[in-house]
Amino acid sequence: MTEPVMNQAPQRQKRIMELDDVLAKVEDRMTLGIGGFINSSHPMLVVRGLIKRGIKNLTVAGAASSGLEIDLLIAAGCVSKVIAPYVGGEALSPIGPAFRAAVEKGRVEVYELDEAMYYAALRAAAQRLPFNPWRAGVGTSFPEVNPALKVFKDPINGETLLAIPALNFDIAFLHAAVSDPYGNVQYVGHGYGDRAIYAAADQTYVQVEQIVANEEIRKDPLKTAIPGADGVIRARFGAHPYSSPGHYIEDQEHIRQYVRAATAWAKENDFSPLAKYLDDFVTGPADHAAYLERIGIRRLLALNEY
Repeated sequence: MTEPVMNQAPQRQKRIMELDDVLAKVEDRMTLGIGGFINSSHPMLVVRGLIKRGIKNLTVAGAASSGLEIDLLIAAGCVSKVIAPYVGGEALSPIGPAFRAAVEKGRVEVYELDEAMYYAALRAAAQRLPFNPWRAGVGTSFPEVNPALKVFKDPINGETLLAIPALNFDIAFLHAAVSDPYGNVQYVGHGYGDRAIYAAADQTYVQVEQIVANEEIRKDPLKTAIPGADGVIRARFGAHPYSSPGHYIEDQEHIRQYVRAATAWAKENDFSPLAKYLDDFVTGPADHAAYLERIGIRRLLALNEY
């Protein structure tokens, strides 16, 4: 007599993925959210991978204050539309040179909004609403500069408000400190606006400095910012040349190297320095390890926070 087969308990699904499997989910003309903030916490492993795959005509939204990761995507010809209140590198580059050049040359469309409107748009997407009513900006020229922002009368009080359309992402790409194998992601620090980007996305993939045991995550579950990402990627030094809080600071020398190359295109219409940069640090290295080898172990180890 055979023993009855007992139903097995459901198993949690591991979310660890290889970079190529994640990149294969991106298609031309998608709308992507890119996490981080100015010179910190951008998913550069993914950004360089998108460029290597030759993805085109993307609509990209960086953080409320985007860094030069968006500038690099523009320089590589991946972007047709930018949604961002700011693209730059603060003192290292007050405005992204490739961003500025592409807009002036008419190669990239800009969707104008301020930081508060940006988060209002993400909130509408997270709530699955077509728009978020917003008071700030009424009486300004924003609706003229960006006709997608609509002036309307509040049907309850008759007040004039702005309708901020929802900003829905096909995919969000983020960088964080750690995750367990099941996609429960934690940051060192507050994680900037990444939670809002995650909430507005159909899918979210997070590259992390380290994958840790679930027991480590459960030691302090309140620190979990992304509860169950669709996929996590091992990416030590994956935010370079930008900082990864708790791990390393931004590589200012490398960022300046990129800015000089992009500025030559913006000011002198000379793309050759950018082409060399892309070859040296994006399309040339065979993989992430090869990229880190080009940066150099001494440079990487010198990026200490204190």
